[in-house]
Formats: sequence, structure tokens, C-alpha cells
Amino acid sequence: MTIAVINSGGANLGSVVQALNRLGAESVLTRDVDEVRGASRVILPGVGAAAWSMNALREHGLVDVIRGLTQPVLGVCLGLQLMFESSEEGDTPCLGLIPGRVARLPAEPGLRLPHMGWNRLAWKADDPLARGLDGHEWFYFVHSYAAPAGSAVATSEHGREFAAIVRRGNFAACQFHPEKSAAAGARLLRNFLEG
Repeated sequence: MTIAVINSGGANLGSVVQALNRLGAESVLTRDVDEVRGASRVILPGVGAAAWSMNALREHGLVDVIRGLTQPVLGVCLGLQLMFESSEEGDTPCLGLIPGRVARLPAEPGLRLPHMGWNRLAWKADDPLARGLDGHEWFYFVHSYAAPAGSAVATSEHGREFAAIVRRGNFAACQFHPEKSAAAGARLLRNFLEG
């Protein structure tokens, strides 16, 4: 099995690769169109701004490549947000793989932004990523923007309910960082790898 981790320039790239290594999975950090197309599994990680990451994907000719992938794809953090039609952050058009618009989390007294910390998930639908997880696990989040909860496989909350895991066909994504979420995150990554 070949796993392509798309080098979108985000800060969490090394930790994603290391998490895969801990599971015994070999991956390649790449911007190469052919490596991405030919991989058995693709991971789109990201930390940072939507506009910057979309520009990086465009510069490397990866936008249409990602849209055309038929193998399992997992977005992580900003990778989830980029799968939606657009982001309120810089009014950025995104990949358009999942209907909806990403919006800023509410800034209210007692609610720190970015949302940084451990949250549980509320599972809304059965999904292969949920195998062995029952909703009691904690996952690590770092984000200021979030996707709508409406069609989410799992949600979480910070001022409002938001999508924690989404899926549309072969495209799945999590707003949290599985690579930093200890045993629960490792389980989710293994579920993705085992399909």
C-alpha cells in the first residue's frame, strides 16, 4: 500500500508522517501529481490559512488532481475545510467536494479562539472511521474556522456545534488532529488505512 501525504506546506506534515510510521505504514510526503494519483490512500493535511493552502495546491497543479481522486482520501484539520465549497476565511473558493461553507467559530466571552484542546465526538452516522470508537474518546483540536454540522458523520462543540468528521464518497475528513490524539487518533488512522 502506498500512502501519499500531500505537502500543502502545513506545520503538521511531519507529525502526520510520524503517526503513519508508528502504525507501520510507509508514506511519501509529496507534491508530485503522479505520486498522488498513483497512491492507494491519500491524506490532505493542513494547518494555516485556507487561501494560502489553496494557492499552494493550485501552484503545484493539485486542485483538479484531488477533485478527480477515486481512492480513499482523508483530510485533516484545514484539509477538512478545503474539501468544502468555500471558506469565510478570506472568502476563499475551496475544492468543492462537499457542499457547504466553512465559517469562523463564534467569539464569545469565555470562548477562546483558536479553539485549542480536547473534545469528544457525537457520532451522527455509522462510518468505517468509527470502528472501535464509541464516543467516549477525546480528540485534539486546533482551529478558528469550522464546517457546518448538518451533514457531519460526527460533530463536536465550541460555542456551537460543528462538523468534526465528514464524508462524501471516497472523501472523508476530520477537523481534529488524529496524529496528536493518542490512541483514539491512531485507531481512526488505522481505520482509514484498513478501509
